[in-house]
Amino acid sequence: MKNHLFNLLSSIVAFYIPFQIALLTDLPLVKNLILLIFSIQWISFLPAYIFQTEKFFDLTGSLTYITTVSFALYTTDSGNIADYIIVVCVAIWAIRLGSFLFMRIHKDGEDRRFRDIKPNFTRFFMTWTLQGMWVSMCLLCVLTALSSISGIVINTIFYIGILIFIVGFIIEVVADHQKTVFRKAIDNKNKFITTGLWSYSRHPNYLGEILLWFGVAIMSFSSLNNLQYLTLISPLFVYILLVYISGIRILENQGNEKWGHLDSYKKYKKNTPRLFSLNFVKN
Repeated sequence: MKNHLFNLLSSIVAFYIPFQIALLTDLPLVKNLILLIFSIQWISFLPAYIFQTEKFFDLTGSLTYITTVSFALYTTDSGNIADYIIVVCVAIWAIRLGSFLFMRIHKDGEDRRFRDIKPNFTRFFMTWTLQGMWVSMCLLCVLTALSSISGIVINTIFYIGILIFIVGFIIEVVADHQKTVFRKAIDNKNKFITTGLWSYSRHPNYLGEILLWFGVAIMSFSSLNNLQYLTLISPLFVYILLVYISGIRILENQGNEKWGHLDSYKKYKKNTPRLFSLNFVKN
């Protein structure tokens, strides 16, 4: 009973935080878009629970990104080229990551993270709601900028944001590709990757993810004012989520259990930064 209450409370908090930030922007469209994001997750949750499947979980998240920014662009209809650029950036990232994750789960047959989650109604519902929070928090600054009177402002800051986004996107794509190729090799079964970008960072794909959302926030920056600057929490949220809640924290624990007894893995962890280190680059 306590677990069910915790799951429901967590779901409420996951919705409350981005929705309240949306209200503080004083832009009705942003509030409605956040409601759209969560509605998509909750509607998708129903067949997922009934058929006990997680196979379209990540795909739904990616489609939510595309649907939301596209709807925002269509609704504002500013004709601003910068609006189209930032929407295309988000859409390209979502299509690439969504298809990558969908193909991976299709190949593996399941996402092991969901084995104990799917049978529990409130826990599975919380997971879908947390995805709504993830999408909302990442897009808050974008949706606010698109909904502003001027739309996305083109200036030097905007171009810096594009550059950071491109760098982050390339890092993420290359890192994922290198790991996929590594895993396909029979000789690498049950081994950990230490080549390519993975020789400079233990989690270069997440480094790229954090960088590209930082770039998106910078692209949105000049269109914000007053309390709307609160939406710039987006890249910080991505960092905290990937490093301390899911992503890296989980993978590091799994790595320690699987290879923690190996001297080679201990040396790799000691000599390779978790994400990025200036000292590592200098050395």
